[in-house]
Amino acid sequence: MTTTIHPTAIIDKKAILDENVTVGAYSIIGARVKLGAGCKVGPHVVIDGKTTIGKNNTFFQFASVGAIPQDLKYHGEDSELIIGDNNVIRESVTMHLGTEGGGMVTKVGNNNLFMAYTHIAHDCLVGDFNIFANASTLAGHVTVTNRVILGGLSAVHQFARIGEYAILGGGAMVGKDVPNYCIARGDHAVLYGINVIALERNGFTAENIALIRKVYRKLFLRGAAIEKKISELDENVKANPYIASWIEFLRLSERGICKVHRAADE
Repeated sequence: MTTTIHPTAIIDKKAILDENVTVGAYSIIGARVKLGAGCKVGPHVVIDGKTTIGKNNTFFQFASVGAIPQDLKYHGEDSELIIGDNNVIRESVTMHLGTEGGGMVTKVGNNNLFMAYTHIAHDCLVGDFNIFANASTLAGHVTVTNRVILGGLSAVHQFARIGEYAILGGGAMVGKDVPNYCIARGDHAVLYGINVIALERNGFTAENIALIRKVYRKLFLRGAAIEKKISELDENVKANPYIASWIEFLRLSERGICKVHRAADE
């Protein structure tokens, strides 16, 4: 298979397209774009800015990738957008360049699904195997780790983080960090326990799921400071890799952790 470019597409001569790339009708690709092998760019897609894209990504119609940030502090700095491999970017998705105040880069990992109208703002860091349902939105400087599901119409505040295997309910408004393995939902989103289905689907043993449930109760269903509650955990528990990852996430929190819905009995 060779590169196929529709005659109505506009591709800057300085753009770099690898082998086996397809570009659809009326799409526009800017001068500083690097497009990896096997990428499929549908019709009416705009890819611009200093944007580097890996292999086998698919862009559906009206996606806008690599535009300047929606940030009044942006003044034309030479920031960039980096996208990994095997991502599906559906209709009208927007992904923006980074800013000087956020490390100069917006970064998207591998094997993510971005459904229609998803927005990835400046300086966001998105990991691997995440699912962004329709119109889910990240403000600037948000971190989404790995294997996270963002429900439709959910939104995440600037500088908040979403831990591994977490899930946001549809319409969730997330103002603080959502720890690994947790369910968060509601306006001013709160935690509703453990995302057990995701853990089971991803091969967590029954023993590890039970341990995560137990530690959840100790860390989040009591009123003491989080560091004190961590210090009270058994050392063997803290050595478990899933619990160790959880503790690291909590200790790195700057915005604080979402509150717990007390009626959610874990």
